[in-house]
Order: sequence, then structure tokens, then C-alpha cells
Amino acid sequence: MIRFILSFLVLHSFCTFAAGQGMSKTQWYSETTSNGITIQNSLPRGGAYTGPTKKHFNYSRLVFFNRVVNKTTAPLELTMNFSADSISIPASPDTFVKLFLPTDRMTLDKQTVFNYGVRDLESLDKPTMFKRTIKPGEECLFYVVGIFYQTKASAQNQQRGGNRAELILKGQKLFYRMPPQIEALPCGQITVKK
Repeated sequence: MIRFILSFLVLHSFCTFAAGQGMSKTQWYSETTSNGITIQNSLPRGGAYTGPTKKHFNYSRLVFFNRVVNKTTAPLELTMNFSADSISIPASPDTFVKLFLPTDRMTLDKQTVFNYGVRDLESLDKPTMFKRTIKPGEECLFYVVGIFYQTKASAQNQQRGGNRAELILKGQKLFYRMPPQIEALPCGQITVKK
């Protein structure tokens, strides 16, 4: 009987421990709510960029994901876009970043996967955009990828920064921040659908 009780306690303890090993609640870098619209911004995943490159040096990437939740009673239209333009990094004169929206679909179960599961990193020199309708009570998750590069091989050890980023809403306009490099880059809008 004692053997049965000990076996039961060990099995129960193991099952309780295993059940607690599921995906923990998302740790957001930032979260804001305005007029019933919640925007959540992830922490980055990063590393070397191995996609198509041209004449520059020291390529690297940061992958972020964003979540927009519609807590209003009306459908919302979310429009996002990034040009293929390079953005200079003020603290490092020879360093630039390009932002783009991969076509992969983000889901919360990809939070523990390498690069949050994004695979489409080939859009380096093309503008990217998307438009989605978010019904009341629904959400939209999407990726933003920053590809960093340097125009001089000797710039490798210069401060690049940009390890945090967030999507912010001002009125209906969306802006992307990557402090201290990008203070407020216009990148889209959220409007109420009629």
C-alpha cells in the first residue's frame, strides 16, 4: 500500500510539473490601448542575415511580431506598409536598417520557435504592405523584420542599437519606433470600416 501511495504521489507530482511546462503568458515589450484598440509589441529575435545581399557588409536581422486586438464594436481596417528605403542609424554613420513585412502568418504558438517561425526573409529590396480587416473581438498578428547592414567593412563594431521596437497609434495613424534610431516612422493606419 505504501508503494502504491508513493507511486501515486510521484506520478501526480510529475503530471503537475509537466502541465506547468506549457507556453507561458506572452512577455510583451510594450502594450497600449487606445479607443478600444490594443497594440502589443514583442521582444526581438536576432542573428545573422543569410538572405540575398548586395555590396554591403555585416548583415544581421531582428524579427519582431505585433498583435492588434479589436475591442470595439465595429470592424477595423489595418493597413501597414514599409518602403524599401534604407534608414540611417545616427549613432553609426555607416550603418543602415531596412524594415519589411514578411508574408508568413504569425500565431501565438510560434513564440518559442526560431525567428518566431518567420521564413520569408527574401524581401530585402522590395516595398512590403498588407491590409487586413479585424472584426470586433478578433486580433491580427504579423511580423516586422529589420535587416541591418553596414556600408564599410570596418564599421562592424560600431553601435547599431535597435534591439527594441514598437508599433504605436496616434489618432488613426500608425508609427514604428526603434529607439534611439527611429523615433516615429509613418507606416500605416487603423480606420473604422463602414
